[in-house]
Parts: sequence; C-alpha cells; structure tokens
Amino acid sequence: MPKMKTNRSAAKRYDLTGSGKLRRKRAGKNHLLEHKGASRLRSLAKTVEVNDSDLYKALRQCPYPKALRHKP
Repeated sequence: MPKMKTNRSAAKRYDLTGSGKLRRKRAGKNHLLEHKGASRLRSLAKTVEVNDSDLYKALRQCPYPKALRHKP
C-alpha cells in the first residue's frame, strides 16, 4: 500500500502543537483593515485551536500530522 499524500494547502494552513493539537490562523486579517480597530487586529493575529467539528476534516487532509511540524 503506497503512502497517502498530504493536501499541501492544508499543510500550509495548519500547524501542530507540541501536545498534538491543530492550530489555525483567524479569518479576517487580509483586507478591509482600515475600519478595524487596533485591538481587533491584534486579536485576529493570534492563532486558535481547530474546532472539534472541523478537526476530522483537517486531519483527513493531513494523514501524517507529525509532518506538519516541519514547516519552513
């Protein structure tokens, strides 16, 4: 049985923590930034844990989650 391929867009989107949880960036920090407040932008810059309802989909795209730790 050959190895499964990791979805490359998912590998760039998610990051694996030391305890094995998936982290992602928050949405809403790419454009239309003029009317967003500074504190809002600071909170959008932080990463958050992937929700349990989306975790299965994210892990299915990354069959080998440990490979996510070796991001450049």
